[in-house]
Amino acid sequence: MIYHYYFFMGHSFRENLRKELNFQNITVKELSAKTGIPIASLDCYLGSRATVPSVDAAYKIAQALQVSVEYLVVGDNTSANNLSKRKTNQEIIDWIESLNPEQFKAFHNMVSIFTGKKKKTTFN
Repeated sequence: MIYHYYFFMGHSFRENLRKELNFQNITVKELSAKTGIPIASLDCYLGSRATVPSVDAAYKIAQALQVSVEYLVVGDNTSANNLSKRKTNQEIIDWIESLNPEQFKAFHNMVSIFTGKKKKTTFN
């Protein structure tokens, strides 16, 4: 059954999990702590034998990594792209929130000019 499963997958669960761990810079030990899955089991999923996890384990891993189970199984990278966009968006939001009122007003004006969308905004 496992061989049949791998036959239809473009990339293996092992490859997709490894890519996602590298992308998010997460260690197996950290993933184990987030999921409650023993390190030995995670090592089996990532090892050369590429043991396929149970549905429950795959779900826990996907939740911990904030990706879909489908991404881990099939390799659809829209989840990874969305995560990257969310991280970038959060960095921008954090940067904007750190501006003082004068800097924020200047930033807002610059964005309004750049986008061509002038909105009336009241600044404190």
